[in-house]
Amino acid sequence: MNILNRNTLTGSLVIMLLATSCTHEFEEINTDPNKIEKVTPGSMLTPTIYGMSTYFTVRSYDFTWQLMQVALPHPSSGNAVHWYYMQENSGNGTWNTCYRLLRNLREMDDAADEYGQPIYKAVAATLRAYIVGILTDSFGDVPFSEAMQAEEGLNQPRFDTQEEIYLSLIDQLEEANRVYAAGGNMAGNDLLYGNDATKWRRFNNSLLMRMILRMSKRTEQNSYVRLQAIIANPDEYPVFTSNEDAALVPISGLTPYDYAWGRRQDYVNFEAMAEFFVDMLNELEDPRRPLFMTRARRLENGEYVDLGYRGIPSAHSGDASQYNYDPSTPNGDLMVYTTLGTEIIEVMMSYAEVEFIKAEVAFFQGDETAAEAAYQRGVTAAVTQWKGGVMPDNYFENEAARFDGTFARIMNQKYLALFFNDYQQWFEYRRTGYPELPKTPYMLYEGRMPTRFMYHTDVRRFNAEKYQEAVQRMGADDFHTKVWWER
Repeated sequence: MNILNRNTLTGSLVIMLLATSCTHEFEEINTDPNKIEKVTPGSMLTPTIYGMSTYFTVRSYDFTWQLMQVALPHPSSGNAVHWYYMQENSGNGTWNTCYRLLRNLREMDDAADEYGQPIYKAVAATLRAYIVGILTDSFGDVPFSEAMQAEEGLNQPRFDTQEEIYLSLIDQLEEANRVYAAGGNMAGNDLLYGNDATKWRRFNNSLLMRMILRMSKRTEQNSYVRLQAIIANPDEYPVFTSNEDAALVPISGLTPYDYAWGRRQDYVNFEAMAEFFVDMLNELEDPRRPLFMTRARRLENGEYVDLGYRGIPSAHSGDASQYNYDPSTPNGDLMVYTTLGTEIIEVMMSYAEVEFIKAEVAFFQGDETAAEAAYQRGVTAAVTQWKGGVMPDNYFENEAARFDGTFARIMNQKYLALFFNDYQQWFEYRRTGYPELPKTPYMLYEGRMPTRFMYHTDVRRFNAEKYQEAVQRMGADDFHTKVWWER
């Protein structure tokens, strides 16, 4: 046998031996050791938290700031949100992001069942309520009970009513509270609370308070009575009691936890603070001003003159040349430090919000002493949650800051406390009408505030029947249809 034939035979025998004796090792040899084959419930937690907090931080800047007269693009044309200019696809990103994050939570839920870790089912319920709350408050009736079941062949889910959604989420938060109370170990990568289940329970119950309060105009829900029962029973319903408890996501700016803005200039350039927001802080002599914004200035005789903190009106005529000064702009250090690794926060839910809920409940129950105490705690928490925020001892001696026994005073400070908190300023304005935002003749819709986004454009094409059912039930698919809790 020649060498060629011998080598060929040897090679064939080797291949046959490999084929018959080593097949069972093939998958092991070709498995990427860096790839997670099975999803564990804890592995879904940080990507979901980071994804939601970062997306809605940017949306607060892009959308809520303009709508609620916090800040606006400068210069800007008439096609901007602060003129109440909206497009039919304005809510598409919110729709897509919420459902993408909800898919993560569905995987977390399934993995919690598979691994026998009910604590993660509770965490999934908490985050689900947070995400679906934003989704339904933004659109009204949305697919919920039948959503994300394409793998089971359900491609055209029904739209649950907002009432059904709220009652379901509240039930889930109640059940999650009981699961947290039973105890359980968390063992994943938890960007928010570092696997501290007691803090997750406080977040869960604080969120429960938010959702019950949102229904306050629906008198049949007895929101204030239900909230008072929670407030009076802190052992059964522990909630935020300090900024250390709050859902403030720490972001280092280091990969993979990049700042929401890749470059500092993308956050600070071509953006001016709004006159309404700045004037409110000026009247309060508020210590948050240097944390939130720069000082305005004007060029006079070749030198810049300091104008203090000064904004420009929202929904102005569109002629930027009318302002002969450089207005205050966002302070870059709040969100994008030049030194990477310097920690900032992204707000999911603050401790201040809980205190303002308590203040509102006490106010409507006629307990002015409790309302004032909660109001002061809320303001203090709102100031000190930010890096460098220090509460002056004489803050409440200012007549504009002192609690004056009115609901407007509570809500105006809550508006400031909800700064950079997704769409919460918008939602609360729709619920209460506060703060009283100035109108201009340049606003669209005769100055009527938009109350929702239009449904995703794809929904109208691919789920037309269920879409039409929802629209007929709600009344219309436009920017001024009121959702259930607003009626």
